[in-house]
Amino acid sequence: MSPSGMRQPGELLIGCVAHGVTHSTASVPDLATRFEMVRDVGVFDYVDRLPPDDELEQTLQAVQRTGLPVPAGSGVYTLGRDDALYEHNLRKAREMGSVVHNVQLRQTHADGHALSDEEVASCWLHLLELGHRYGVTPCFEVHVGMWSEHFGRVARVAERVKAADAPWHLTLDASHVIFKIDNPIEQAVQDLRGEIESGDVVLEPGRPFSVMQAWIDAGWVLHAHARAAVPANPVNQWARHPDGSFGRGIQYPFFRPGPGEYVTDDWRESRLEPWKAAMRALLDHHAEHGQGRTLRISTEYIPGIDYGAGHRYSLFEHNVACAYWLRDEWAQALGRQMGM
Repeated sequence: MSPSGMRQPGELLIGCVAHGVTHSTASVPDLATRFEMVRDVGVFDYVDRLPPDDELEQTLQAVQRTGLPVPAGSGVYTLGRDDALYEHNLRKAREMGSVVHNVQLRQTHADGHALSDEEVASCWLHLLELGHRYGVTPCFEVHVGMWSEHFGRVARVAERVKAADAPWHLTLDASHVIFKIDNPIEQAVQDLRGEIESGDVVLEPGRPFSVMQAWIDAGWVLHAHARAAVPANPVNQWARHPDGSFGRGIQYPFFRPGPGEYVTDDWRESRLEPWKAAMRALLDHHAEHGQGRTLRISTEYIPGIDYGAGHRYSLFEHNVACAYWLRDEWAQALGRQMGM
């Protein structure tokens, strides 16, 4: 408590994912230039990156030259195959000074079977133990293509972890929830639609029993990615997966793109409001309950197939605009907490 008796809010740090630091998806600057771009724009606190092994030294040099830390990075893992990779990545993360490692755990085991809740919980407990050993805290990301794409499972796995008297940390990327609103094709993935229709899973922020609000209120969100999406987000018809399918469409420009820069010219700022509501809820919770904790939010307008591949707007400019918006909203959240 402060001398005035008011609880002090937690710290908010805003970063940018390294692969979103480009003005063109067709021509990405070298790593040193990307770090300099993040530094020079003056709105970011850090870069979010887990480099491949052959770029570790370059990353460390960029950190030293620009003064920008790399406190967080991401890895994608398959249970039954990647345990050694996870520990290897933690060693790299520790060498870079990272304190958080974002974990995307695929839906299926290396032998092809779908992971059970028990397997996910057991994997988490193992990763938590390794993280403690290396001083890097894991966070399971709620993400498409992963076990957590069925949002109802997040709380069920959390109950198993709680029974083991262990903490449960999430990376919240609200875009992966928002783009499924009013989107029956996407809701059918991992048989989620049945639980949406029954009311067991509520996607919309602000509605009673919203899954994202429940995760936030439980204090599970330790890290976040910020890339806007909108309900029934347009699919990315300018990029295809190897099987020929279009990108799933989990990225919506933060401000009006120029003519021909996005897959549709029907851009409406009002469509961003559900995503913004989810981020405001996270910021409000951190302002009120985050004392003693640091929340890191990494902007993540990126060139992936399901995101911005083929788009002609500057990914970096949208990351910057998103970061400025987050800073303004954080100031407003602090003001609400102080009764201003």
